[in-house]
Amino acid sequence: MASSITADQVQSIVANQHQDPFDILGPHPIQQEGKAAWAIRAYLPNAESATVICPGLRSEYPMEAAHHPHFFECVIEGAEPPTYQLRIQESGHERVMYDPYAFKSPLLTEFDEYLFAEGTHHRIYEKLGAHLTTIEGVQGVYFAVWAPNARNVSVIGDFNYWDGRKHQMSKGSTGIWVLFIPELGAGVSYKYEIKNSEGHIYEKSDPYGFYQEVRPKTASIVADLDAYDWHDSNWLEARRKTDPLTQPISVYEMHLGSWMHGATDNPPRLENGETGTPVTVSELKPFARFLTYRELADRLIPYVKELGFTHIEMLPVAEHPFDGSWGYQVTGYYASTSRYGTPQDFMYFVDQCHQNGIGVIVDWVPAHFPKDGHGLPFFDGTHLYEHADPRKGEHKEWGTLIFNYSRNEVKNFMIANALFWFDKYHIDGIRVDAVASMLYLDYNRDPGTWIANEYGGRENIEAADFLRQLNNAIFNYFPGVLAIAEESTTWPMVSWPTYVGGLGFNLKWNMGWMHDMLDYFHMDPWFRQFHQNNVTFSIMYAFTENFMLALSHDEVVHGKSNIIGKIPGDTWQKMANMRCLYTFMFTHPGKKTLFMGMEFGQWSEWNVWGDLEWHLLEYEPHRQLKRFMADLNKVYRSQPALYTQDFSNAGFEWVDCSDNRHSVISFLRWAKESGELILTVCNFTPQPHSHYRVGVPKPGFYTEVLNSDAREYGGSNMGNLGGKWTEEWSFHNRPYSLDLCLPPLAAVVFKLDVQKSQAALDQAAEA
Repeated sequence: MASSITADQVQSIVANQHQDPFDILGPHPIQQEGKAAWAIRAYLPNAESATVICPGLRSEYPMEAAHHPHFFECVIEGAEPPTYQLRIQESGHERVMYDPYAFKSPLLTEFDEYLFAEGTHHRIYEKLGAHLTTIEGVQGVYFAVWAPNARNVSVIGDFNYWDGRKHQMSKGSTGIWVLFIPELGAGVSYKYEIKNSEGHIYEKSDPYGFYQEVRPKTASIVADLDAYDWHDSNWLEARRKTDPLTQPISVYEMHLGSWMHGATDNPPRLENGETGTPVTVSELKPFARFLTYRELADRLIPYVKELGFTHIEMLPVAEHPFDGSWGYQVTGYYASTSRYGTPQDFMYFVDQCHQNGIGVIVDWVPAHFPKDGHGLPFFDGTHLYEHADPRKGEHKEWGTLIFNYSRNEVKNFMIANALFWFDKYHIDGIRVDAVASMLYLDYNRDPGTWIANEYGGRENIEAADFLRQLNNAIFNYFPGVLAIAEESTTWPMVSWPTYVGGLGFNLKWNMGWMHDMLDYFHMDPWFRQFHQNNVTFSIMYAFTENFMLALSHDEVVHGKSNIIGKIPGDTWQKMANMRCLYTFMFTHPGKKTLFMGMEFGQWSEWNVWGDLEWHLLEYEPHRQLKRFMADLNKVYRSQPALYTQDFSNAGFEWVDCSDNRHSVISFLRWAKESGELILTVCNFTPQPHSHYRVGVPKPGFYTEVLNSDAREYGGSNMGNLGGKWTEEWSFHNRPYSLDLCLPPLAAVVFKLDVQKSQAALDQAAEA
């Protein structure tokens, strides 16, 4: 039989140099002796012979080698393309397979490519990556990857012995390579073999892959993200209708891998479920592995629920190769890390959080990515995701690369990624890491090592525009969620809407408050009288942004000590200071974030390789601090005055911020609409005050709803016998006042009891 193609065409396939193998491989219409026919062509490396099987025609057609011993061809007469399979003899074995080049996938349309090139395809993760699908009744996996500057791209995996000759992809007009491989299913490992213009080969995991092998392996794994049956529709509907800024937000920040490890036979228990008493050290088995997402759901969720936190915030759960990076050097932006289980396991964790009334926030890293060879760097043989110029494209200090925010497809990759976590995993918020490094071109750069913007400034205009587009998309698709900026500079309007020129986040970490307070509590209490400004200054700017007060993981690593170690004094004083700090934090305007271990006073710095110091809960002071944290969260969540007006000066009022001689402050918090009133008085020294007068705006009985010095928390048990009545004694420019007992190193919180007060006024009027 005379071949219907030339030797050069065959050689372009054999040498893996053809950008559209469908032009040559698969079925092609020809004329044979004046009759319509189809030439079936296949390149089958290592095959000894091949036969075309047409089940519908009940016929077989032996194929002949054409211009190459492993390039096969046969001709079948007929006007319509035949449905066929290939029977292959290879190394003494026979197998039957569908020909990938007999299937033209309609999954990626011209409109998809147009939106992606424009940077506005917000569900591009449904088109790029690996997707289980059925074409012409045949099940398989559709692969698509963006690599516009590659000479060739192939799918490689166990199914083809990692041989890039066997499944060569076809390139579209926008640089997206596609191929449908029949009869593959979920669980298949794969990568892309990418050749640059010079023929150099790069083996890359899938940028849009949903699952990856457990490190140190790096292949992507085909996964079905639609296989999980969710049970959180009520939660999602309520979230959609709720303004989170008027709700209590108390976040337990944690790292999944170092919260607690599991033993090889039986993961450790935190508490005895029947008695609630802490386990002893002897009961904790030596850790040998990470807890799975499902085990964490069983252990972490009850713990967080007991403590009263509203949200769990996890350090990045996107796939990353090195445990010691804490997750901040991401290689698989669309893959939940396989350290703790499958994507469905992580879905179960989020689902269980929602069913227990707990929101889920994940740290998200759009500022930079690592240089690992299987990841995004030099992806298609060019600087595709990163800037080519290291003055814009590299963080020397971190050893990472910076996304090219001026490229539409890169912005699309990142914006769609944020939406992906909300869409597929039902998360309730993202905390965007290292925003300052994105906004400034000279971030951590010496003079002469950075490039100014088009106006000669240091601001990264493209990154700011990216963040605005990101937040617009998030809140357009998912109202009621959180987008939190970790931003430490004076960039204006970070948490303001984009339509007034803001970056569009709805919360920003208050790094200034954190540093001021840690510096203040680090001082010997006698010196605090000279630094009252540390405590009061935050109110000067508190309402310029929607702030979140955070005592985060960054403050308990790298030789900084844990919170308890930063505070002077003996153990009693340290614990008292911590309770006072936490009470001030939770009654100060702003939402709250506390890192794991701080709730019970861990002594050691956070160690990503170990566990929290759970054995400390054998000791009463640490159990008491944990109990206090639960009660503080309970008070915070039950008092609208503490959260409904966090971002308006209508919700806050100083009573006295200038008593530096005693290191005492007092302030009021007001509830929105109801006008409920909370009074907080903090004494930052060990000197108690038995008659400390505080002015208040309304008469009546002020119930002591929280006293950080209470006996059950390990305090000295000084207090106000449950509350105090006002006296008609004008003080602090207010018509009424309270004669209070202020415990040492403590904060007391009062609420005006309107009903009791009104009853007393009515009784007095009748008398």
